[in-house]
Amino acid sequence: MKTFLESEVPDMPAEDCLFHVIPAPYEKTVSYGGGTANGPTAILEASYQLEAYDGESCPCAFGIHTRPAQYSLEFIEREIAEVLKLGKIPVMLGGEHTVTVSALRALKESGEPFGVIQFDAHADLRREYEGDPLSHACALRHAVELGIPLFQIGVRALSLPEVELRKEKSIPYLDGYEIGRSGIPDKLLPDDFPEKVYVTFDVDGLDPSIMPATGTPEPGGLDWFQAMECLEQIAGHKTVIGFDVVELAPIEKLHAPDFLVARMIYNFMGLITRKQ
Repeated sequence: MKTFLESEVPDMPAEDCLFHVIPAPYEKTVSYGGGTANGPTAILEASYQLEAYDGESCPCAFGIHTRPAQYSLEFIEREIAEVLKLGKIPVMLGGEHTVTVSALRALKESGEPFGVIQFDAHADLRREYEGDPLSHACALRHAVELGIPLFQIGVRALSLPEVELRKEKSIPYLDGYEIGRSGIPDKLLPDDFPEKVYVTFDVDGLDPSIMPATGTPEPGGLDWFQAMECLEQIAGHKTVIGFDVVELAPIEKLHAPDFLVARMIYNFMGLITRKQ
C-alpha cells in the first residue's frame, strides 16, 4: 500500500511526524452502493499527485506518517489510541462511517473533553439500522450515547426518530437546505462548543456533482469552497485533535473524486499546521 503524499513527504521518524494516517478499509454494513473498502487505497494513490505546497504552506514539513491498514473496529481503536499516546493527530481514511465509532471510543478513553463536528448528508443518529447498532447509519448515535457534544453540517436526509433525538438532546446543526439558501455563516459553531474537536467528514456531505463516488448520494450538498470555508473556520477557532474522511466508494476510471478527497485532507492539514 502506498503512503500518503509519498512523492513529497520528507523522510522523518514516525515519532516526529505530526500527522499519522490510518487506512481503515472496513466495510460491513453498507446499505445502498458498496465499495468503501477501496476508499483508503484510492486516496493514498491520488495523494501521490499532490504538490507539497498547498497554496499557502507545505504541511508535509510537519511530518506525515502512514501506518499499517487496520481491518477491524477493535484494531482501528487500538491504532488511534497509540497515535493519541504519542501526542499526534490521527487521520483516518475510511471505509464506511462505522470506523468513526472506534475513533470516538479511543478519544473518550483518553480522558480529554472534546466535541465532534460531522459533515454528512445523513444524520447517522439511528439506534440501529437493519438490526445492527454498528451500522454506518448509527455512527454518530454513539457520540450522543458517549456524552460527546456533536455539531452536524450539511445534513439533508433524516428519519423521524432522528429528528426527535435532535430535539430531545438539543443537538446543534447547520443543515444542507440552510447552507443552500444562506451560505456558510460567519460564525459556524455554537459559543459553548468544546475547544478540542474531532472532525468526521462523510464525503456524501458534498454535492454529488463533485462527489459522485459514494454509496448514498443526496442532492444539495456542499460545494468545494463551502466545505473549505467550514474547515477553515474549524481549524482557525478550535484545536483539531483528529479527523477522518469516510464513505468514498471509488468509481473505476473516474479519479477526480479520489483526488478531491486527497486534496481536502492535505488542505485541512495545512489549515491545522498554520494555526500552530
